[in-house]
Amino acid sequence: MGVTDWDHNSWYHPLLIRSVPAGAQRVLDVGCGAGTLARKLAQAVPHVDGVDRSVEMVEAARRDAPPNATFSVGDALTFDPPAGSYDAVLSSAVLHHLPLDEALPRMAGWLRPGGVLAAVALPRGDLRRELPVDVAAAAAHHALGLAFAAARPLTGADLHRHEDTHDAMPVQDGALTTREVRAQASAVLPDVRVRRLLFFRYLVVWQKPA
Repeated sequence: MGVTDWDHNSWYHPLLIRSVPAGAQRVLDVGCGAGTLARKLAQAVPHVDGVDRSVEMVEAARRDAPPNATFSVGDALTFDPPAGSYDAVLSSAVLHHLPLDEALPRMAGWLRPGGVLAAVALPRGDLRRELPVDVAAAAAHHALGLAFAAARPLTGADLHRHEDTHDAMPVQDGALTTREVRAQASAVLPDVRVRRLLFFRYLVVWQKPA
């Protein structure tokens, strides 16, 4: 990895955490990997569940798990909690691995009334419509990468450094543009919001009617 390379997924963790409704008691992280997002959630929510289809990732997550976080093997197509189990269902860099018409309704079904589904994932490039965004993202990515690299020795902070398990995680480019994601998501979740994010991601947010 180059000196300017950094983790876009961790950059968007605060965005996902802010989507959790006030007073939430239980939150699910779908595709939790080694548990980085789940551990951050556990600082603000009484209980966090994480699921990942990789046994190795779940074992890594359990090694550093806080007392209020539990991790199990599964994914959006196999995990089967009781309906209405969660105040929020979150996902980072996973949704583009899954068929939206199957995954989104299942994830929405795990929410309590008023609960929020929020997912950040990778779109397929759409140069005709998103070229200005991509150009701005490339420039900002490089500038921030240089800043993070310079600051890490001074601060001792990771500053969006790729975690040790990064290379063991599955990598897949997005198959759908943001517009295509919006169309497919809207077909199964009325009033869903989908928007392109700067750093090569899109955001899906849906709130279950109270």
